Amino acid sequence: MKYLVTGGLGFIGSNLCRHLSRNKKNEIFVIDNLSYAGSKTSLPELKKRKNLTHLNCSILQKNKIKKILLDVKPDFLMHLAAETHVDRSIKGPRRFIETNILGTFNLLEASKELKQIKDNFLFLHVSTDEVFGDLGKSKKLFTEKTRYSPSSPYSASKASSDHLVRAWAKTFDLEYIITNCSNNYGQFQHPEKLIPTIIISAISNKNIPIYGNGLQKRDWLHVNDHVTALELIAKKGKRMETYLIGGGNHLTNLSIVKKICDILDKTKKIKKENSFSDLISFVQDRPGHDTSYAIDSSFLKKELMWSPNMSFDKGLEKTVNWYLDNEKWWKPLLK
Repeated sequence: MKYLVTGGLGFIGSNLCRHLSRNKKNEIFVIDNLSYAGSKTSLPELKKRKNLTHLNCSILQKNKIKKILLDVKPDFLMHLAAETHVDRSIKGPRRFIETNILGTFNLLEASKELKQIKDNFLFLHVSTDEVFGDLGKSKKLFTEKTRYSPSSPYSASKASSDHLVRAWAKTFDLEYIITNCSNNYGQFQHPEKLIPTIIISAISNKNIPIYGNGLQKRDWLHVNDHVTALELIAKKGKRMETYLIGGGNHLTNLSIVKKICDILDKTKKIKKENSFSDLISFVQDRPGHDTSYAIDSSFLKKELMWSPNMSFDKGLEKTVNWYLDNEKWWKPLLK
């Protein structure tokens, strides 16, 4: 199969491209403009695997995007390119509006033309559970039927892009699938995200910052489980459908910090006289901070027989060890 992956040198994108390229019969074209969140070092296989090609392009470059789509003629456009960090969206929302909304618009317009010459083309739009807003104290989980109620500029921009995909599909007969995933973690995640921030702060002997009381709850999904789900959905998912992908690990931020500190306390790779948990520091909560997200993946499990393979404790230990072993990758990104 021929895949065109936008944001293919970011966290989830690079892991997806790595996964897809293991099948030598696949051709993977990687669109990435090498912003702060994208790096060729996240996909070293680019130098080794002939079925991987990087195309340096921003999804805001409308004409270039159109030319790439019409030249490559992919079977699947897997759209992951986005501005994703909530804190950055609060400080500077314009970039999120431009990339996540206008960038998606450019891809949809180009895809509309591609559809005229490649009938089986699929637009797979990768989104987030944050479009559904805050569960609060409710014990209900997000499902494919949950109403959108975004809280941050980031989640509002992603919700807007989801709506654009559905509207273009209905108006212009474009076939799509939308996926909404829970919080991802794993190898090659940018240091600004929660789990890498905790790990790097701890091993650098710096305060580990926790927003508010740390009792905000999230559902965590290992990136390896996410990318296998994306491939399965692209190949076998029902078109014009939405699938929610979750890890089934609904945990507080504080409990995750403590788990990471326990792993570091036990490792022989780094030594500290006192527990790493002594570095925990509670800081002022961010504006509009949602208290809880949790995903019900039963539809995906029923329809496509998918389930996550990585337990959270095992995945977290692997992730901590990856950051301990790969300082050369993450340290330059701190600048």
